[in-house]
Amino acid sequence: MTTKKQQLLDQRYLKMADIWAQNSYCNRRKVGALLVKDKMIISDGYNGTPSGFENECEDEDNKTKSYVLHAEANAITKVAKSGNSSLGATLYVTSSPCLECSKLIIQSGISRVVFTENYRLEDGINLLKRANIDVEQIEPGNI
Repeated sequence: MTTKKQQLLDQRYLKMADIWAQNSYCNRRKVGALLVKDKMIISDGYNGTPSGFENECEDEDNKTKSYVLHAEANAITKVAKSGNSSLGATLYVTSSPCLECSKLIIQSGISRVVFTENYRLEDGINLLKRANIDVEQIEPGNI
C-alpha cells in the first residue's frame, strides 16, 4: 500500500513529467517521463525525434513519423548513456506505456510505473503486470 507521503511525491513527480512533456515538438500528443531513484531524478524524456533530426513528429498527413521516440524510451536510453542504473527506479509518465516501451521498462530493471492517462491500448500495462512491475494510475484530476 502506498503511504500518504509517497502519494504526494507521486503527484509531484507526475506534475513535473507533465511540465516536461511541454518540451515535445509533437503536435498530436505530448508525453513526458521522469525516472526517479532514491528520491532523485536520474533521467527525463519526452516524445520526439532522435537527436540530430528535424523537430517535426508528424508527416504531411498528420501521422506520427515511424522514428519518433516515446518519452519512456528517451528517458531509458538517456539514463543508459549517462552510466547510471535504472535498477529499482520508478518511472513517472503522463501516458501509460505502449508494448514496446514496456519491454524496455522490464529490461532496464525499473520496478514501478506511475502514469496518468491511458494509452489507446492496454498491452503494455498488461505486460508490465505480468512481469510483476508495480503499476499505478493516478487520474489527472488528482495531481
